[in-house]
Amino acid sequence: MTTPLWCLLIGVCLPYVWSVASVSERKKQFDAIDNKLPRLQQAQLTGLGARAMGAHANAFEALASFAPAVLVAHVVQAEPLWMTRLALVWVVARVFHGVAYLLDADKLRSLAFTLGIAATLGLFVLAAQA
Repeated sequence: MTTPLWCLLIGVCLPYVWSVASVSERKKQFDAIDNKLPRLQQAQLTGLGARAMGAHANAFEALASFAPAVLVAHVVQAEPLWMTRLALVWVVARVFHGVAYLLDADKLRSLAFTLGIAATLGLFVLAAQA
């Protein structure tokens, strides 16, 4: 498996990393986890719990554009070195994005988001050039 495909696997796992933080916050804020209506309880989270849910949701949203970018670049056999670099930039940016979300560092979070989008667009450009 190529590095960009490993990065895609990491991207698939990232939403669940941020979900772990929300689970502990649900326990703290509500003394229990409502497994019958989890989304209702998640919507009532505040502070760190709400930010963890934001990171969780945004990780899925970012994956929706990164996955096809990696796959298209892979299928058309785009330049492998740049594919790898861009995929790694995306992973690092998305990890920092989630951490910044949890730490309530909005400017750092926006910077990480922008880098992730740029890396995704770069993968599409590489694919178009192949």
